[in-house]
Amino acid sequence: MRLILLGPPGAGKGTQAEKIVADYRIVQLSTGDMLRAAVAAGTPLGKRAKAIMDRGELVPDDIVIDIIRDRLAKPDTANGFILDGFPRTVAQAEALDKLLAGLGRPLDAVIELKVDEGVLLSRIESRIRDNPGAVRADDNPETLKKRLAVYRQQTAPVADYYRQKGHLEAVDGIASKDQVAAAIARTLRAKAKPERVR
Repeated sequence: MRLILLGPPGAGKGTQAEKIVADYRIVQLSTGDMLRAAVAAGTPLGKRAKAIMDRGELVPDDIVIDIIRDRLAKPDTANGFILDGFPRTVAQAEALDKLLAGLGRPLDAVIELKVDEGVLLSRIESRIRDNPGAVRADDNPETLKKRLAVYRQQTAPVADYYRQKGHLEAVDGIASKDQVAAAIARTLRAKAKPERVR
């Protein structure tokens, strides 16, 4: 199973990704983790990425795509993967599609967790009120509003891109964790190739 999980900050993508990874025995690929690993390993791509990051610049899409290509060559991705933090823009989605097509490993599903921004803001306010000691410094309504604005501007068009291609499946992210997980499971069962159905 090869998939992307989309949704705004605070939608529960991390929680759901953990369950999908366990259920399907696939790996979660975080572009941030892959970049850090390439830098730590001192690979040619890692050295290029480090020089760019050291200048305080964003790593260009072509380097990120090359790092993803290298990561997908590792045997633990043979059963599938869930991409975390990528693609964030339509240009990245197009580059990813081209890469996966070239590898003969197209996406099986793109799932978008649909949530109301007002609900996300009230959730964070409840967390702050109910358990202030467990809240990160950047976990506050003002920061979330900024992150939601960036998401709407940059990443929400990615959902439209996949919708137009007929790949996007929307799931209600406001339901309970178990209900969201069950809805995702139904979607993935419907998308599974016949040989993968147990």
